Amino acid sequence: MADTSAQADIRGIDIDKLAKGFADETLMMKRYVTNSTTKAREIRWYQKTAGFLDSTDTTGITASQIANTSSKSLPVVVEQSWTRNTSYIRKYFVESPWFSIEDLKDTDVDILATNVRDLVKAVANQVDKRIYNVVSDTVTSVPADGSSVPSGAATADGWDDTATGDPIADIMAAKVSLRTYNYDAEGAIMLLHPTDHANLLKFLISVKGSSIPNFSSEKVKTGEVMEILGVRVVVSTTFTTDYAVVFVPNRAATWKAFTGISTAIVDDPGIGKKIRVWEEGECLLTDPNAAYVITDTQV
Repeated sequence: MADTSAQADIRGIDIDKLAKGFADETLMMKRYVTNSTTKAREIRWYQKTAGFLDSTDTTGITASQIANTSSKSLPVVVEQSWTRNTSYIRKYFVESPWFSIEDLKDTDVDILATNVRDLVKAVANQVDKRIYNVVSDTVTSVPADGSSVPSGAATADGWDDTATGDPIADIMAAKVSLRTYNYDAEGAIMLLHPTDHANLLKFLISVKGSSIPNFSSEKVKTGEVMEILGVRVVVSTTFTTDYAVVFVPNRAATWKAFTGISTAIVDDPGIGKKIRVWEEGECLLTDPNAAYVITDTQV
């Protein structure tokens, strides 16, 4: 038959629910950025100039005129500035091949459920990569809209050299950068590839032992595997080796969703079915100074 009630489990609404369940397992990066929606494919947004307001240096006067005002003089005039940016949503789109009605009826493997899961994860993985690339634009060498994220090279020969490397100093440098721009560094997130995470653990165990404050190794559902110096560590193969990305969650970037994760079954009666999965949106680097990239963590 072209279609029967026995195949009701692949109707759109059930597939849609199934897809969203699988997506929740994978969309790690969305948890650490601000999430909002957009009604247009073109997004116009404004980025406030970073740092504290101060007077402009003039000839003979380089100190802050806010703090050096004489009696009865007029106050110095300062104001905030913004940079207007325009971004465009991206479409993440994939589909399966045609599955014949014969295969759907007698194949031992549940090919529809398996492909729904993996196609959704394929889209979710690309969204994850995009958010990571925006938050760590120094890593990708393809800056997102807005200013570049501050960065600094790891100490000496990096984290894979326990003799000269110093991950503690590097993490503290990242926290200092965040605080310099008036962001709360406590509870910041550090993104590591498994290789860099292994090197960090080797340093902590071989060199520092148990002398590190706030060190724990309990695995939690959010993907955070440890906390060190008040920074939560998240590990994924999505992240780039040789870099550690530290940022303030829900401040550094915003995910603008145009179309949430969606699925559809394309039905050709008497022939078969195929699955389509898509999502549309873009990540905006609203606060580049709320992030910091430690480069050259490996020799």
